[in-house]
Amino acid sequence: MIQRIQTVYLLVAGLIIFGLFLFPYVNYSDLVGLGKNVMVTGVYGVTAGQPVHEGGFGYILQTIVAALLGLLPIFTIFKFRQRKVQLLLIWVEIVAIIFFAIWLYSSASTHLATVGQFLGAGNIGVGFFLLPISIIFCALALGGVRRDEKLIRSADRLRA
Repeated sequence: MIQRIQTVYLLVAGLIIFGLFLFPYVNYSDLVGLGKNVMVTGVYGVTAGQPVHEGGFGYILQTIVAALLGLLPIFTIFKFRQRKVQLLLIWVEIVAIIFFAIWLYSSASTHLATVGQFLGAGNIGVGFFLLPISIIFCALALGGVRRDEKLIRSADRLRA
């Protein structure tokens, strides 16, 4: 059913993934001392108090994948009549988020190596923490779908 708790969990997971467009996953200072933010849409700096996109056209693929990862839980909500498909899609989402996190980490390490820094605890932005939170909500939705499947099977046994 669409009004179950796993709907809320999947919606929150999707919104958290879309939070990657708002929050940087790496913060650092360049050689001049200006702060830079690396987001899934590119590298941003601050000029005269305004954020400025400083290139990073290699981030187009990251933007597309982040959008697809945000849409997959929302698509999964509408598969409420097919619980086995829902379970499969949630597992695919969890694995895809894990691979996306690895990709973001390697991308951040590569970018910081080109500017002469290393990826440390001080550089990690809010975006890196959104991915594990999204995995937690997907796992909660997985439990909700399994609970519904178990309830339906027990009701079928009673009818038979």
